[in-house]
Amino acid sequence: MVKILVAYESKYGNTKLVAEKIMEGMKKVKGVEPVLGEIKQGDLSKVLEYDAILIGSPNHIGGPTRGAKKFVDDLGRLSLKGKSLAAFDTYLGRDFKKAVKKLEKTIVEKIPGSKLLTPSLSVRAGGMRGPVSDEDLSKAVDFGKRVATQVKT
Repeated sequence: MVKILVAYESKYGNTKLVAEKIMEGMKKVKGVEPVLGEIKQGDLSKVLEYDAILIGSPNHIGGPTRGAKKFVDDLGRLSLKGKSLAAFDTYLGRDFKKAVKKLEKTIVEKIPGSKLLTPSLSVRAGGMRGPVSDEDLSKAVDFGKRVATQVKT
């Protein structure tokens, strides 16, 4: 059984909703056990149990949140060589993929030897409190299915 952690930070619920939809997609792939968790409540001692880790963050002033960056820093202190990682974000306005690209760069720099799964996912929220369109939520489901398939093979 392949285990995947979907860790996220969400202030208004948009990124959490996207994480839940990613999980929905992962559950469509047999032999994959996805686990959802908030970054701030994560237990780093259990991270090594997972075959892959997805990290989600809202766009905060053009980049990932402080909590998401700290989580990546903390992961970098563990031996994650050979682990698969992926990133996703939520954004407002025209900041498409702005935070997720910075998050990917941080993952590559801080977690050597890990494998970055691509392409990442960037989902537009209609406002700080949402909504997230059904079209973008379906992209999150597809992203989850694609990532689970990549990790499993």
